[in-house]
Amino acid sequence: MRKQSRNGEQAVRDDRFPPMLFGVYIGVLFLMSGIHMGLLVLFDKMQYGEMVQIIVPILYWAVVAIGLTLYTRWKIRSTYEEPMHQLAEATERVANGDFSVYIPPHHRADKLDYLDVMILDFNKMVEELGSIETLKTDFVSNVSHEMKTPIAIIKNYAELLQMGNIDEEKRLEYAQSIEQAASRLSNLISNILKLNKLENQRMDLDMEVYDVCAQLCDSILQYEELWDEKEMDLEVDLEDRAYIYGDRSLLELVWNNLISNAIKFTDQGGRISICQESEEDYVRISVRDTGCGMDAESIHHIFDKFYQGDTSHAKEGNGLGLALAKRVIELMDGDIQVISRKGEGSTFTVTLPAAGKEETNEPH
Repeated sequence: MRKQSRNGEQAVRDDRFPPMLFGVYIGVLFLMSGIHMGLLVLFDKMQYGEMVQIIVPILYWAVVAIGLTLYTRWKIRSTYEEPMHQLAEATERVANGDFSVYIPPHHRADKLDYLDVMILDFNKMVEELGSIETLKTDFVSNVSHEMKTPIAIIKNYAELLQMGNIDEEKRLEYAQSIEQAASRLSNLISNILKLNKLENQRMDLDMEVYDVCAQLCDSILQYEELWDEKEMDLEVDLEDRAYIYGDRSLLELVWNNLISNAIKFTDQGGRISICQESEEDYVRISVRDTGCGMDAESIHHIFDKFYQGDTSHAKEGNGLGLALAKRVIELMDGDIQVISRKGEGSTFTVTLPAAGKEETNEPH
Protein backbone atom coordinates (compact mmCIF):
# COMPACT_ATOMS: atom_id res chain seq x y z
CA MET A 1 0.00 0.00 0.00
CA ARG A 2 1.27 3.48 -0.89
CA LYS A 3 0.31 6.93 0.27
CA GLN A 4 1.32 10.50 -0.48
CA SER A 5 4.27 11.89 1.42
CA ARG A 6 3.85 15.04 3.53
CA ASN A 7 5.11 17.34 0.79
CA GLY A 8 2.75 15.70 -1.70
CA GLU A 9 5.53 15.24 -4.26
CA GLN A 10 5.99 11.47 -4.20
CA ALA A 11 4.25 8.36 -2.99
CA VAL A 12 5.64 6.58 0.06
CA ARG A 13 4.94 2.99 1.07
CA ASP A 14 3.26 2.74 4.47
CA ASP A 15 4.40 -0.85 5.13
CA ARG A 16 7.74 -2.64 5.22
CA PHE A 17 6.33 -6.16 4.79
CA PRO A 18 4.83 -6.16 1.28
CA PRO A 19 1.79 -8.45 0.60
CA MET A 20 3.98 -10.43 -1.78
CA LEU A 21 5.89 -11.75 1.23
CA PHE A 22 2.78 -13.46 2.58
CA GLY A 23 2.26 -15.00 -0.87
CA VAL A 24 5.76 -16.45 -0.59
CA TYR A 25 4.87 -18.02 2.77
CA ILE A 26 1.67 -19.56 1.38
CA GLY A 27 3.49 -20.84 -1.70
CA VAL A 28 6.24 -22.43 0.41
CA LEU A 29 3.68 -24.10 2.69
CA PHE A 30 1.77 -25.51 -0.28
CA LEU A 31 5.03 -26.79 -1.75
CA MET A 32 6.08 -28.37 1.53
CA SER A 33 2.63 -29.97 1.88
CA GLY A 34 2.98 -31.46 -1.61
CA ILE A 35 6.39 -32.86 -0.74
CA HIS A 36 4.93 -34.27 2.47
CA MET A 37 2.17 -36.09 0.52
CA GLY A 38 4.78 -37.38 -1.92
CA LEU A 39 6.85 -38.80 0.93
CA LEU A 40 3.80 -40.60 2.36
CA VAL A 41 3.03 -42.17 -1.01
CA LEU A 42 6.70 -43.15 -1.44
CA PHE A 43 6.86 -44.70 2.04
CA ASP A 44 3.65 -46.65 1.40
CA LYS A 45 4.90 -47.92 -1.96
CA MET A 46 8.28 -48.89 -0.49
CA GLN A 47 6.44 -50.55 2.43
CA TYR A 48 8.47 -48.81 5.15
CA GLY A 49 7.44 -49.48 8.72
CA GLU A 50 5.00 -47.34 10.69
CA MET A 51 7.74 -45.79 12.81
CA VAL A 52 9.53 -44.48 9.71
CA GLN A 53 6.27 -43.11 8.29
CA ILE A 54 5.69 -41.23 11.59
CA ILE A 55 9.21 -40.02 12.49
CA VAL A 56 10.34 -38.85 9.03
CA PRO A 57 7.34 -36.46 8.46
CA ILE A 58 7.81 -35.08 11.99
CA LEU A 59 11.50 -34.36 11.31
CA TYR A 60 10.60 -33.00 7.87
CA TRP A 61 8.11 -30.47 9.30
CA ALA A 62 10.52 -29.63 12.10
CA VAL A 63 13.12 -28.64 9.49
CA VAL A 64 10.49 -26.66 7.56
CA ALA A 65 9.40 -24.85 10.77
CA ILE A 66 13.00 -24.05 11.72
CA GLY A 67 13.69 -22.76 8.22
CA LEU A 68 10.63 -20.51 8.17
CA THR A 69 11.39 -19.26 11.72
CA LEU A 70 14.97 -18.39 10.82
CA TYR A 71 13.84 -16.66 7.62
CA THR A 72 11.19 -14.67 9.53
CA ARG A 73 13.74 -13.74 12.19
CA TRP A 74 16.23 -12.58 9.53
CA LYS A 75 13.52 -10.59 7.76
CA ILE A 76 12.41 -8.83 10.97
CA ARG A 77 16.02 -8.09 11.89
CA SER A 78 16.96 -6.64 8.49
CA THR A 79 13.64 -4.82 8.06
CA TYR A 80 13.16 -3.32 11.53
CA GLU A 81 15.85 -4.00 14.10
CA GLU A 82 18.99 -3.04 12.17
CA PRO A 83 17.57 0.30 10.88
CA MET A 84 16.22 1.15 14.34
CA HIS A 85 19.54 0.25 16.03
CA GLN A 86 21.32 2.39 13.44
CA LEU A 87 18.95 5.27 14.13
CA ALA A 88 19.36 4.84 17.91
CA GLU A 89 23.17 4.96 17.62
CA ALA A 90 22.98 8.04 15.41
CA THR A 91 20.61 9.73 17.88
CA GLU A 92 23.05 9.05 20.71
CA ARG A 93 25.90 10.61 18.72
CA VAL A 94 23.79 13.70 18.01
CA ALA A 95 22.86 13.93 21.71
CA ASN A 96 26.61 13.98 22.47
CA GLY A 97 27.15 16.89 20.10
CA ASP A 98 28.21 15.12 16.88
CA PHE A 99 26.29 16.79 14.03
CA SER A 100 28.22 15.08 11.23
CA VAL A 101 25.93 12.02 11.44
CA TYR A 102 24.31 10.79 8.23
CA ILE A 103 22.15 7.69 7.76
CA PRO A 104 21.62 6.51 4.17
CA PRO A 105 18.03 5.50 3.31
CA HIS A 106 17.46 1.82 2.58
CA HIS A 107 15.62 2.27 -0.71
CA ARG A 108 15.92 4.36 -3.84
CA ALA A 109 14.08 7.67 -4.07
CA ASP A 110 11.24 6.10 -6.11
CA LYS A 111 10.73 3.24 -3.62
CA LEU A 112 10.80 5.06 -0.28
CA ASP A 113 8.79 3.76 2.66
CA TYR A 114 7.87 5.52 5.91
CA LEU A 115 11.10 4.46 7.66
CA ASP A 116 13.16 5.92 4.81
CA VAL A 117 11.21 9.18 5.15
CA MET A 118 11.88 9.18 8.90
CA ILE A 119 15.61 8.68 8.23
CA LEU A 120 15.65 11.49 5.66
CA ASP A 121 13.87 13.80 8.13
CA PHE A 122 16.41 12.81 10.80
CA ASN A 123 19.29 13.67 8.43
CA LYS A 124 17.69 17.03 7.66
CA MET A 125 17.18 17.72 11.37
CA VAL A 126 20.83 16.93 12.13
CA GLU A 127 21.96 19.19 9.29
CA GLU A 128 19.81 22.04 10.65
CA LEU A 129 21.12 21.45 14.18
CA GLY A 130 24.68 21.59 12.84
CA SER A 131 23.92 24.90 11.11
CA ILE A 132 22.36 26.30 14.29
CA GLU A 133 25.39 25.21 16.32
CA THR A 134 27.71 26.89 13.84
CA LEU A 135 25.62 30.06 13.90
CA LYS A 136 25.57 30.03 17.69
CA THR A 137 29.35 29.66 17.85
CA ASP A 138 29.83 32.45 15.31
CA PHE A 139 27.31 34.62 17.14
CA VAL A 140 29.05 34.26 20.50
CA SER A 141 32.44 34.88 18.88
CA ASN A 142 31.24 37.97 17.01
CA VAL A 143 29.35 39.43 19.98
CA SER A 144 32.42 38.93 22.15
CA HIS A 145 34.59 40.70 19.59
CA GLU A 146 32.18 43.59 19.08
CA MET A 147 31.71 44.13 22.83
CA LYS A 148 35.38 43.78 23.64
CA THR A 149 36.46 46.85 21.64
CA PRO A 150 34.16 49.51 23.21
CA ILE A 151 34.63 48.03 26.68
CA ALA A 152 38.42 48.25 26.26
CA ILE A 153 38.07 51.89 25.12
CA ILE A 154 35.88 52.76 28.11
CA LYS A 155 38.31 51.06 30.49
CA ASN A 156 41.44 52.72 29.04
CA TYR A 157 40.03 56.25 28.95
CA ALA A 158 38.46 55.85 32.41
CA GLU A 159 41.94 55.00 33.73
CA LEU A 160 43.37 58.05 31.97
CA LEU A 161 40.68 60.27 33.51
CA GLN A 162 41.76 59.15 36.96
CA MET A 163 45.19 60.62 36.38
CA GLY A 164 45.61 63.96 38.05
CA ASN A 165 48.01 65.62 35.61
CA ILE A 166 45.75 66.01 32.53
CA ASP A 167 44.38 69.32 31.30
CA GLU A 168 40.72 70.15 30.72
CA GLU A 169 40.96 69.71 26.93
CA LYS A 170 42.30 66.17 27.27
CA ARG A 171 39.74 65.37 29.95
CA LEU A 172 36.93 66.44 27.60
CA GLU A 173 38.43 64.42 24.74
CA TYR A 174 38.62 61.28 26.91
CA ALA A 175 35.05 61.78 28.14
CA GLN A 176 33.80 62.09 24.56
CA SER A 177 35.61 58.88 23.60
CA ILE A 178 33.97 57.08 26.51
CA GLU A 179 30.57 58.45 25.48
CA GLN A 180 31.07 57.27 21.86
CA ALA A 181 32.17 53.79 22.98
CA ALA A 182 29.22 53.52 25.37
CA SER A 183 26.85 54.61 22.58
CA ARG A 184 28.34 51.99 20.25
CA LEU A 185 27.90 49.32 22.92
CA SER A 186 24.32 50.46 23.59
CA ASN A 187 23.48 50.35 19.87
CA LEU A 188 24.96 46.86 19.57
CA ILE A 189 22.88 45.51 22.44
CA SER A 190 19.77 47.28 21.18
CA ASN A 191 20.19 45.83 17.68
CA ILE A 192 20.79 42.33 19.04
CA LEU A 193 17.58 42.52 21.07
CA LYS A 194 15.58 43.90 18.13
CA LEU A 195 16.93 41.27 15.74
CA ASN A 196 16.20 38.49 18.23
CA LYS A 197 12.61 39.68 18.66
CA LEU A 198 12.11 40.01 14.91
CA GLU A 199 13.56 36.59 14.13
CA ASN A 200 11.40 34.95 16.78
CA GLN A 201 8.38 37.08 15.77
CA ARG A 202 7.92 38.31 19.34
CA MET A 203 7.71 41.97 18.31
CA ASP A 204 4.21 43.28 17.69
CA LEU A 205 4.08 45.09 14.35
CA ASP A 206 2.30 48.44 14.29
CA MET A 207 1.09 48.25 10.68
CA GLU A 208 -0.43 51.34 9.08
CA VAL A 209 -0.80 53.09 5.74
CA TYR A 210 1.57 56.04 5.47
CA ASP A 211 3.54 58.16 3.01
CA VAL A 212 6.99 56.60 2.61
CA CYS A 213 8.26 59.61 0.60
CA ALA A 214 7.79 61.90 3.58
CA GLN A 215 9.59 59.39 5.78
CA LEU A 216 12.52 59.19 3.34
CA CYS A 217 12.83 62.99 3.34
CA ASP A 218 12.97 63.03 7.14
CA SER A 219 15.64 60.31 7.17
CA ILE A 220 17.75 62.14 4.57
CA LEU A 221 17.65 65.38 6.58
CA GLN A 222 18.96 63.56 9.67
CA TYR A 223 22.28 63.01 7.85
CA GLU A 224 22.61 66.48 6.32
CA GLU A 225 25.54 67.37 8.57
CA LEU A 226 27.42 64.18 7.62
CA TRP A 227 27.15 64.51 3.85
CA ASP A 228 27.93 68.22 4.08
CA GLU A 229 31.03 67.37 6.10
CA LYS A 230 32.21 64.93 3.40
CA GLU A 231 31.23 67.40 0.61
CA MET A 232 29.05 64.81 -1.14
CA ASP A 233 26.64 65.35 -3.99
CA LEU A 234 23.16 64.17 -3.03
CA GLU A 235 20.62 63.34 -5.73
CA VAL A 236 17.05 62.71 -4.58
CA ASP A 237 14.30 61.61 -6.95
CA LEU A 238 11.04 61.03 -5.06
CA GLU A 239 7.38 61.27 -5.99
CA ASP A 240 5.14 63.70 -4.15
CA ARG A 241 3.50 60.81 -2.30
CA ALA A 242 3.75 57.02 -2.22
CA TYR A 243 1.69 55.06 0.26
CA ILE A 244 2.72 51.71 1.68
CA TYR A 245 1.32 49.47 4.40
CA GLY A 246 3.98 48.78 7.01
CA ASP A 247 5.45 49.47 10.42
CA ARG A 248 6.65 53.09 10.29
CA SER A 249 9.20 52.84 13.12
CA LEU A 250 10.80 49.62 11.86
CA LEU A 251 11.09 50.84 8.27
CA GLU A 252 12.74 54.01 9.58
CA LEU A 253 15.54 51.73 10.81
CA VAL A 254 15.93 50.41 7.27
CA TRP A 255 16.22 53.84 5.61
CA ASN A 256 18.58 55.14 8.30
CA ASN A 257 20.80 52.09 7.90
CA LEU A 258 20.98 52.27 4.09
CA ILE A 259 21.62 56.02 4.03
CA SER A 260 24.21 55.95 6.84
CA ASN A 261 26.03 53.04 5.15
CA ALA A 262 26.10 54.91 1.84
CA ILE A 263 27.66 57.93 3.55
CA LYS A 264 30.07 55.85 5.61
CA PHE A 265 31.48 53.86 2.69
CA THR A 266 31.67 56.74 0.20
CA ASP A 267 34.84 58.79 0.07
CA GLN A 268 35.12 62.56 0.34
CA GLY A 269 33.41 64.29 -2.58
CA GLY A 270 31.45 61.21 -3.67
CA ARG A 271 27.85 61.00 -4.80
CA ILE A 272 24.75 59.40 -3.26
CA SER A 273 21.47 58.91 -5.13
CA ILE A 274 18.15 58.08 -3.48
CA CYS A 275 15.38 57.20 -5.91
CA GLN A 276 11.78 56.09 -5.47
CA GLU A 277 9.29 54.87 -8.04
CA SER A 278 5.83 53.36 -7.83
CA GLU A 279 4.23 50.57 -9.80
CA GLU A 280 0.69 49.26 -9.59
CA ASP A 281 1.36 46.91 -6.67
CA TYR A 282 4.81 47.90 -5.44
CA VAL A 283 6.90 50.84 -4.29
CA ARG A 284 10.61 50.59 -5.04
CA ILE A 285 13.32 52.60 -3.22
CA SER A 286 16.98 52.56 -4.30
CA VAL A 287 19.99 53.92 -2.44
CA ARG A 288 23.05 54.19 -4.69
CA ASP A 289 26.55 55.35 -3.76
CA THR A 290 29.94 55.75 -5.46
CA GLY A 291 31.83 54.20 -2.56
CA CYS A 292 34.25 51.30 -2.26
CA GLY A 293 31.78 48.65 -3.48
CA MET A 294 31.93 44.95 -2.69
CA ASP A 295 33.30 41.76 -4.21
CA ALA A 296 31.18 38.68 -4.90
CA GLU A 297 32.02 37.09 -1.53
CA SER A 298 30.91 40.16 0.39
CA ILE A 299 27.66 40.40 -1.59
CA HIS A 300 26.92 36.76 -0.77
CA HIS A 301 27.25 37.37 2.99
CA ILE A 302 26.25 41.02 3.29
CA PHE A 303 22.94 40.25 5.05
CA ASP A 304 24.49 37.77 7.51
CA LYS A 305 24.60 38.78 11.17
CA PHE A 306 27.89 40.44 12.18
CA TYR A 307 29.35 40.15 8.68
CA GLN A 308 31.59 43.08 7.77
CA GLY A 309 33.25 43.29 4.38
CA ASP A 310 35.85 45.54 5.97
CA THR A 311 37.67 42.85 7.96
CA SER A 312 39.98 45.45 9.49
CA HIS A 313 36.93 47.00 11.23
CA ALA A 314 38.29 50.41 10.25
CA LYS A 315 34.73 51.58 9.58
CA GLU A 316 32.52 51.97 12.60
CA GLY A 317 29.71 49.40 12.80
CA ASN A 318 28.81 45.99 14.15
CA GLY A 319 27.48 44.14 11.10
CA LEU A 320 23.90 43.92 12.39
CA GLY A 321 22.26 46.78 10.50
CA LEU A 322 21.68 45.01 7.17
CA ALA A 323 20.64 41.76 8.86
CA LEU A 324 18.09 43.77 10.83
CA ALA A 325 16.95 45.64 7.69
CA LYS A 326 16.47 42.42 5.72
CA ARG A 327 14.37 40.85 8.49
CA VAL A 328 12.19 43.98 8.77
CA ILE A 329 11.57 44.03 5.01
CA GLU A 330 10.72 40.32 4.99
CA LEU A 331 8.12 40.92 7.72
CA MET A 332 6.58 43.60 5.48
CA ASP A 333 6.35 41.06 2.61
CA GLY A 334 9.01 43.02 0.77
CA ASP A 335 12.39 42.30 -0.75
CA ILE A 336 15.87 43.81 -0.67
CA GLN A 337 18.54 43.30 -3.33
CA VAL A 338 22.08 44.61 -3.76
CA ILE A 339 24.15 45.24 -6.87
CA SER A 340 27.79 46.17 -6.32
CA ARG A 341 31.20 46.12 -7.95
CA LYS A 342 34.49 46.56 -6.21
CA GLY A 343 35.64 50.18 -6.45
CA GLU A 344 32.47 51.31 -8.25
CA GLY A 345 29.91 51.62 -5.46
CA SER A 346 26.76 49.78 -4.41
CA THR A 347 23.03 49.98 -5.01
CA PHE A 348 20.53 48.66 -2.46
CA THR A 349 16.98 48.31 -3.78
CA VAL A 350 14.01 47.79 -1.47
CA THR A 351 10.66 46.67 -2.88
CA LEU A 352 7.55 46.96 -0.70
CA PRO A 353 3.88 46.28 -1.40
CA ALA A 354 1.94 49.44 -2.18
CA ALA A 355 -1.13 50.27 -0.10
CA GLY A 356 -4.50 49.69 -1.77
CA LYS A 357 -6.18 52.69 -3.40
CA GLU A 358 -9.10 52.48 -0.98
CA GLU A 359 -6.66 52.64 1.95
CA THR A 360 -4.73 55.70 0.71
CA ASN A 361 -7.86 57.81 0.88
CA GLU A 362 -7.86 57.49 4.67
CA PRO A 363 -6.22 60.40 6.56
CA HIS A 364 -2.93 59.62 8.34
